[in-house]
Amino acid sequence: MRLLAYQDIWKLTVALLREWAHDVVTAIEIGMARAADEDLLKQAKADNRLLITRDKEYGSLVFLGNTASLGVILLRITPETMDDVHPEFSRLLSNYAEDELQGYFCTVESGRHRIRRLPSD
Repeated sequence: MRLLAYQDIWKLTVALLREWAHDVVTAIEIGMARAADEDLLKQAKADNRLLITRDKEYGSLVFLGNTASLGVILLRITPETMDDVHPEFSRLLSNYAEDELQGYFCTVESGRHRIRRLPSD
């Protein structure tokens, strides 16, 4: 799966994704650590990547602001919940093909995930 990790995604999570054989780049690696959120969504879409973030504001951008997005995965994760959220994240990525997650906003938290359709472009 092709993913773009926002700068708030921990190195451990990025390393796990790579260990799980996903194609992950970080905002820092592509020189967009300080980019506006809208620009990061546009870049992810241009690169055909789903955006992974811990920032709940992306929900407002794609649902209320109608900012175009290929798809967003929101990790509701803290250091205390990491051991529960990572397996659920793996389950989400195992149960759905990349094209099945495109056009959706996915929220992953301890023990469950939710998937919601994004507004049309």
